[in-house]
This record gives sequence, structure tokens and C-alpha cells, in this order.
Amino acid sequence: MKAAVVQRVGEVEVTTVDDPTPGPRDVVVAVDACGLCGTDLHIVQGEFAPTLPVIPGHEFAGVVTAVGTDAGEIPNAPREGDRVAVDPSLYCHECHYCRLGHNNLCERWGAIGVSTSGGAAEYVAVPAANCVKLPDHIATRDAALVEPLSCAVRGYDVLRSQLGSHVLLYGAGTMGLMMLALAQRTGAVSVDVVDTNPDRLSLAASLGASTTVSSADEVERPYGWELVVDATGNARAIQDGLDRVGAGGTFLQFGVSDYAARATIEPYKIYNKEITITGSMAVLHSYERAADLFAAGVIDPEFFITDRMSLDDYPAALDAFRGGKGLKTQVLPSS
Repeated sequence: MKAAVVQRVGEVEVTTVDDPTPGPRDVVVAVDACGLCGTDLHIVQGEFAPTLPVIPGHEFAGVVTAVGTDAGEIPNAPREGDRVAVDPSLYCHECHYCRLGHNNLCERWGAIGVSTSGGAAEYVAVPAANCVKLPDHIATRDAALVEPLSCAVRGYDVLRSQLGSHVLLYGAGTMGLMMLALAQRTGAVSVDVVDTNPDRLSLAASLGASTTVSSADEVERPYGWELVVDATGNARAIQDGLDRVGAGGTFLQFGVSDYAARATIEPYKIYNKEITITGSMAVLHSYERAADLFAAGVIDPEFFITDRMSLDDYPAALDAFRGGKGLKTQVLPSS
């Protein structure tokens, strides 16, 4: 089969690899669409993936083409021909953190498309238990958006957002705009969006952001914001956001930063103003809920998916994503 492979740091090529076969409790999925995100860039940069080469792609959906011998023992397991979206999370279910219910912090944490072969390929073998069947009204390729939405749902689980909160959101890319949509659904009274890309600010405005600005200085909020979310991973944005949290408020680090990114905090201010600083890592008990929200129309795939390219163009798709072009870029291995 054809697949995009990160061969070594900085080098991606589309080549031919062996077709996957399902393990006893696995299925093989013919990938209809695979989305690109910042994690893929980090993998190419030599971060996150424990070993190279690896086939990237952790946002994908497709059709089941083969079923492992024991997969039918799994409740509601998909059958051959079912259309599915796939949770990429791989947990050991045995370590200290898994036993505490913090599976996304698993000591042996892995993910399809990060530590094992992913969806930037014509076919991928995945655990049958990680598959969510799609309702008839959802297009298969659109359902690749369920994974990033599940990360945003996890972010709001961590925030424990309250009705009537004023929210400041850094970043109007795919993840920032998904957080905007969820903020509106969870009762935010205002959502102010900061980004340096005017095109993305226009997109945020079209989704109903209260204000869209290139600097939070442009927004009059003398008491700060109850909820501040960084969806950029940019150190300057993070530093600015930490300084904008109001008394009793929460700062969420949601964007994925480079390992070398640094920000400073004022311990006395955290104590004196009872500020909470927290993070949200990947997916935890949120994928199925995200699939339900997606099916209910919480986001419009036609709005979020701005570029669809062939698998042969995977390196060019990475370059387009890196350059901030559009929102969600997908490759279509089955086309």
C-alpha cells in the first residue's frame, strides 16, 4: 500500500509499505481522510514519536475492511463494511496513572500515528475497541474531525467552565475555533479571540466571537478574564495569557508547545488571586462524546475543512499547514 512515512527528522516521503493485517482484537480500516495537525509537525521535528520511521496521522476515519479473529467479543465492535472514526489513544491500562483513571498520562502512552503506524496511508490496523461507528448522515471523510474535537472536549472537562464566564482565547486555528464553539455551548457570556492572522480572525468573527483582536490590550476587561485558554503553543501568547487571568480565574494550556518554550509566573499572584494554572493533554473519556457532539452539528465540517489533497501530496500538505494556510488540511488516501 501507499503511505506517507517520516523516515528521519525533517524527512517525509510517500512510498510503498506492506499492507497491515489485523491482530486478534483489531480491525483494518481503509482510510477515507486523514487530518494534519501540530503534532504531525512535532513528529517531523523529532519530538513525540519514540522511534522513526513512523507513518503519521492520528485524525482519521474510514471503512473497516478486515476484522481480527477475536474482535467480535468486544461490545459493539465494528464489522466489515462499517464506517468508523478512530480514537488514536493507546493506553496500557496497567500503570500507576491508568489505575488512577488518568489514562492520557499513561507511563507507556502511545497513539496511532505517533508511536505506531497511523492514518496517512491507504490502510491502518487499529484496536477494534477504538472505533466509533458513524451515523448515516455523517460523511466518512468529515468524521476525521472527531479526534481534534475530542481534544477540545477534554479541555473543557479540565476547565469545568461555569455559566456566565468571560473567556479569552489565544489562537484562531482549528483547535482555537473548536474551543470557541464549545465555549458558546457551555454558557460563556463573551469569548474574545486573539490572533495575529487577520484571515483567521475573520473566521472567528464569523463563528460569533465577541471581539477579534491582534492583542488583548484592545479589549476593555479591567478585572481580567475568568477563563484564559492558549490554543497556540506560542511562548509569547502563553506569557501574555498568564498575565490576563482575573482573580479566581483559570489559565488552560491547551496548545502544544515546543519542548524549549518557557514562560514565567508570579507565585504570590497565584496565591493572592487564587489563580489556577492547568493543562489538557490529548484525549480522555472524550472521544465518544465528541462523536455525539459532531453528529449533533456542534461544528460545521465545511467550515473547518479548507483543503483536501491527495496522499501523494502529503509533504506539500504539511508545508501548507506549517504556513498557516486555511484551517484543517486533510489528505485523502482512498482518492
